[in-house]
Amino acid sequence: MSETALDRALGLVREVPDFPEPGVLFRDLSPLLADRDGFRAVTDALAATVPAGVSTLVAVEARGFLFGAAMAAAHGYGVVPVRKPGKLPAVAHRATYALEYGTATLELPADVLRPGDRVVVVDDVLATGGTVEAAAGLVRRAGAEVAGVTVVIEIAALGGRARLAPHGVRSLITA
Repeated sequence: MSETALDRALGLVREVPDFPEPGVLFRDLSPLLADRDGFRAVTDALAATVPAGVSTLVAVEARGFLFGAAMAAAHGYGVVPVRKPGKLPAVAHRATYALEYGTATLELPADVLRPGDRVVVVDDVLATGGTVEAAAGLVRRAGAEVAGVTVVIEIAALGGRARLAPHGVRSLITA
């Protein structure tokens, strides 16, 4: 993967003002996901941020699933989906957290992480850090270790990195 391919891929991210509500600038990764070379370049770049000794990726619903699953398939990791409520038949732990425009809840499936597992949390965008912090908390409650956080885009002005400092945040774009 060349740096040019990654730069081209990241240039496919579309900014949508006032979505999902006025004042929010939404980063739409749909054009990037639709571009096979771009998606591959980003997936490979994200996988390159995963520290040694990690065997499992924890992917956050919904766009984190896409990146986490692609990284897992291409680079030999397991992948655990952290889901919105009502989607899992067996739940190990649940966390409710604040978003920049509301609240949300995530659930970790039962019996998929073991004490001592080293995992990386994968998501598309890091904003305030609430979503990834909740996912990391679920990982810790299962007895596993958060060895890192990797995202496509970090919105620096919203301060999410500071909330996640102990976990080592890696992002491909800082906006």
